[in-house]
Amino acid sequence: MARIPKGIVAAAAVLGTWGTAGGLARASEADAVAISAGIQARHLPFGTILDPMYASPTSNQIVGYTRCGDSAQWTGAYLAAEAFRYKVTRSADALNNAKAALAGLKALADVTGDSRLARCMVRADSPYAAGIESEEAKNTIHQNLPWIWVYNTSRDQVVGAFFGLGAAYDLVDDAKVRSDIGDLSARLIKFIAQHQWSPNDDASNTFLWRPEELQMLVQVARHVNPTNAIDGPSLALPVETGPLVDVQSNSSYFKFNLDYMTFYNLVRLKDSEDNRGAYRIVRGYTASHQNAFFDIVDAALTGANAARDAELRLLLDQWLQRPKRETYVDVSRTVAVCGSEACQPVPVALRPTVEFLWQVDPFQLAGGGGGTVEGSGIDYILPYWMGRYYGVIGGGPVQSAAAPSGAVAVNSLASLFGANMASGIAQATAQPLPTVLGGVALTVTDAAGTPRAAPLLYVSPNQINFAIPDGTVPGLATLLVSTASSTQTFTAAVRSVAPTLFSMNGTGSGVAAATAVAFQTANPLVQSPVPVYQCGGSGCAAVPIPLGAGTSVYVSFYGTGIRNRSSLANVGATIDGIGVPVLYAGPAPGYTGLDQVNVGLVLGLRGSGESNVVLTVDGQAANTVTITVQ
Repeated sequence: MARIPKGIVAAAAVLGTWGTAGGLARASEADAVAISAGIQARHLPFGTILDPMYASPTSNQIVGYTRCGDSAQWTGAYLAAEAFRYKVTRSADALNNAKAALAGLKALADVTGDSRLARCMVRADSPYAAGIESEEAKNTIHQNLPWIWVYNTSRDQVVGAFFGLGAAYDLVDDAKVRSDIGDLSARLIKFIAQHQWSPNDDASNTFLWRPEELQMLVQVARHVNPTNAIDGPSLALPVETGPLVDVQSNSSYFKFNLDYMTFYNLVRLKDSEDNRGAYRIVRGYTASHQNAFFDIVDAALTGANAARDAELRLLLDQWLQRPKRETYVDVSRTVAVCGSEACQPVPVALRPTVEFLWQVDPFQLAGGGGGTVEGSGIDYILPYWMGRYYGVIGGGPVQSAAAPSGAVAVNSLASLFGANMASGIAQATAQPLPTVLGGVALTVTDAAGTPRAAPLLYVSPNQINFAIPDGTVPGLATLLVSTASSTQTFTAAVRSVAPTLFSMNGTGSGVAAATAVAFQTANPLVQSPVPVYQCGGSGCAAVPIPLGAGTSVYVSFYGTGIRNRSSLANVGATIDGIGVPVLYAGPAPGYTGLDQVNVGLVLGLRGSGESNVVLTVDGQAANTVTITVQ
């Protein structure tokens, strides 16, 4: 292929110009959007969240629905997820989905006739009604034709609903949405206040025993509807009462999920030392449980924490490796066992499949189903969009040097963002790269505990560009920045593969950092360079690439995080949506951490103009760049 020109060498070296802080790799956003689409298509048959049951593990025929009894809770969580998505993206789909979830919660209060919250509701004439009635008979079935609804509502359902209502009110700037949230919250808390502070008029199910939950309801109702005059009881247990009981054991682990839903709104809306102290009890017990939802709530309440935030991103990456349907797992012979549980949290990909992963004991050894029930994926989209909103996903300190990313790869070029990391600016001028530059050294300690010195390209007070050392074990890595007078510690999620492509404007989008060469079909020994871009004082612009029947044109795209691909067959590329042959994907000769992907242009691309280049490596999509084809 053509020699790499100096302009691209500079781009690859990322001498203080490549990569930006912020944004998540687009593949992850695409996953979140696809999950939302699946929820809309299969999990809202009657307006609130249910999980479909299929005829067999390999069938796509829905034969029933399950988990109607927890529908109010997960509809509230889904409302929150779409509200965060809307705030981050301003997506019309997200707004519509949030409106639909809110309408579902309102329907659960309307169907009962007196503003108590139903667990779920089903059309009486639905072919799925009989199965749901049988499954939920213990919770009592009621009719308000054409609907049947399930009662015996627990505190869990109300907590989930108010979690979504409180979040959506602050995130969705739609007047009707906010008005509807205010009205619904007032109706729900009025019923509870008038019925022994219970969602089902049952003294054994009263919020009086959970003062933190009760105060959350009061605070949310007052926040979203200032005319609401309902206050809590004059005498109440200390707010830490429930958490002190919860942390005695892991039994009924879902209680911690309710705690985090509760404290998210309670601490935001009434930031007192009592409330924070009660929250710290829960957090102190669960912080080591490797729980993405708990981590992002902690980020919301306590601010940035590099190790926790990197863990969150890694946990969500691992979540994507989980099956969509609930298969049975037993890891008792694959992890260290202490008594009846795992000694350490089970890896996310191996945990039992359930409706919301983060409410399941992470030390549980076995569980799941027969492969016929599909989870909704709210356990991904809720922490994902919260992470985007709170700057945890895409806002981490370590990113690919080529484009914003949530992870970096072994032997890839990366950028570390921080403050006071160096006393001045220095850049490497030759290969191989030094491990001390401008008085700065960077040590990468991998997930196996092995430290390695990182090759350095560029150092400055606010940014260090470096290569992830060869041999680094994928997982959560610790980065130690050392100078003569100080040290700083950061963390990064390291993968085997994390593909990103350089662009000429340094953002990871726009005109690709690429070269091209043309061969005469009749005489392949005759070749000539083909310009892909031209640069001037105002930046770089694409140069249209000519295609003709008498020549073959090949383009080399430059990136990083690609070389560890499992096989060339698992590297794919499309240009303007048309698949093109990938001839090489691996290291670019002579430059530490720089990778290149060589593709052949097909005649079907003639006349396509500015075209998106989409690269996938081992199922992971890189950032999109462009070329122009004449």
